[in-house]
Amino acid sequence: MSGARHDEVDRLVSAWHRERPDLDISPLAVLSRVTRLARHLDLARRAAFNEHQLEPWEFDVLAALRRAGDPYALSPGQLGAEAMVTSGTVTNRVDRLEARGFVRREREPNDRRGVRVVLTTAGQKTVDGALTDLLDRERDLLVGLSADEQQQLADLLRSLSYEFDA
Repeated sequence: MSGARHDEVDRLVSAWHRERPDLDISPLAVLSRVTRLARHLDLARRAAFNEHQLEPWEFDVLAALRRAGDPYALSPGQLGAEAMVTSGTVTNRVDRLEARGFVRREREPNDRRGVRVVLTTAGQKTVDGALTDLLDRERDLLVGLSADEQQQLADLLRSLSYEFDA
């Protein structure tokens, strides 16, 4: 580590090496940094969403609809799968977003019994603005890495998280 920059995690790892030389401390060097970065990301997300008067869960639902593409609609079941929440939670969230004018419920065109949740123009403008602000803040978090380093880190994190997502 000579000549390299040191951070708080280096101090923690060094202290654990000193106190518990019998243990392999190497996971701390990686995952403690991931945890710290996750805190910074959470703060950045919340700040970006606050600028648009959104809660993180509201952004997640609106973003799922926006990513669905034109006509920006999903069934409640699809929305639950995208947001990884139960059907009861989807109902509650859609009710709250509908009250804010960000989504509306419509009959499914090919199934009169079915309902779909549709992103409104106001919802689209809000989620697009929040996404733009979020990406600006995320870029700021990555400013210390070159484009190649960012790609390398993304590849490494994909490899690490693949089994969890599968």
